[in-house]
Formats: sequence, C-alpha cells, structure tokens
Amino acid sequence: MALRPDLLEILACPQCKQSVELGPDGAWLICAACGLRYPVRDDIPIMLPDEAQPLET
Repeated sequence: MALRPDLLEILACPQCKQSVELGPDGAWLICAACGLRYPVRDDIPIMLPDEAQPLET
C-alpha cells in the first residue's frame, strides 16, 4: 500500500512549509525547496526534522 494522493496534497516540509513529493522508490518524501528528504516507513511519512536527510547529489 502506498501513500494516498490526497495525503500527499496536504503534506508540507516542516522546515520550510513547501510541498513535498514522493520519491521514485516510494521510500522518501522529497522537499526540493530546502534539499531534504523524509523517510516513509510502513507507508507512514516520518516528517520530523531530526529524521530528515540531505538529498543525494
């Protein structure tokens, strides 16, 4: 089961408050505005700043 599209519409980055998008593998929510990614574990987005990782370049 993946994240529901209506949930993705309301999620925002806790750092910059911009929208996030689901990564191609479905394991991360990506904030392009501040260059962070947040993990998705068992279809639950972990939107905690302490759990964020920088985007890989």
